[in-house]
Amino acid sequence: MNYTLHQLYVFLKVAQNKSITKAAVELHLTQPAVSIQLRNFQDQFEFPLTEVIGRKLYITDFGEEIAIAAEKVLSEVEAINYKTLAYKGELSGRLKISIVSTGKYVMPYFLSDFLKQHPGVDLILDVTNKKQVLESLEHNEVDFSLVSVLPDAIQIEKVELLPNALYMMVNASQTFDKKKYDVSLLEELAVIYREEGSGTRYIMEKFIENNNLKVPKKVELTGNEAVKQAVLAGLGCSIMPLIGAKNEINSGSLQIVPVKGLPIKSNWNLIWLKGKKFSPVAHAYLQFIQNEKERIIADSFQWIKENDNNGMK
Repeated sequence: MNYTLHQLYVFLKVAQNKSITKAAVELHLTQPAVSIQLRNFQDQFEFPLTEVIGRKLYITDFGEEIAIAAEKVLSEVEAINYKTLAYKGELSGRLKISIVSTGKYVMPYFLSDFLKQHPGVDLILDVTNKKQVLESLEHNEVDFSLVSVLPDAIQIEKVELLPNALYMMVNASQTFDKKKYDVSLLEELAVIYREEGSGTRYIMEKFIENNNLKVPKKVELTGNEAVKQAVLAGLGCSIMPLIGAKNEINSGSLQIVPVKGLPIKSNWNLIWLKGKKFSPVAHAYLQFIQNEKERIIADSFQWIKENDNNGMK
């Protein structure tokens, strides 16, 4: 047998995704390139690694065993690389963070300088909804998570990063000229919801419930960007985080409607399991956040602090 580490890596991604197309996207390769690597890898085995039934790819039992072995081999290779860097006195290893989807507007700014300072650190950043973020945290699959709604059932510790404010927004073609509207306005408009498990949806539903409003769920979309695009297109209104709509509000394509009880305010928090034993990389990152967060906020998020009490101007 004469397979390469690259072929092991390609097969592992195919096995994890159960799709050549998805593996190609994750690997930043073309689908034909992944197919060629998979075929070359398969040619070295007597038994099939995959099978296609009804145009759907399945991993055989033998393939699952090979995928497990491939993951172990690749982990050992990474360990060799990290040990080499450590021997040279460089911080090395993996930093694993899960963030809610709106957190993509926040987290990169709190990572950029750290990764520049420590090129031997590999970042694994999972962007998903609140439910999955908390599951990965509870199962100790990540070092840190970024959330705006703190969990009730998990013992955590936290560093507070930024204020998070949610406003009612509509596109610019509609006219709302009152200084303040009653919350009953939400019952008159088409309200666009985030998907189940989203922290933004949780906050919005609590607001609607606390105000005894009857708001039908006629439109439900996955991800803050999808909701924002739907609002821009005039499909309805939504209660959305200010941080994800800065450019559209400044350009005049979105507008904030002043509604009693809004904005809903919370905070972006970097959280971790209470009592967690940090790796050297995770420990160094926490120290970095504690030492540098105020500078990062001043450099990149001063507009949030300035508009926290007044909304966008």
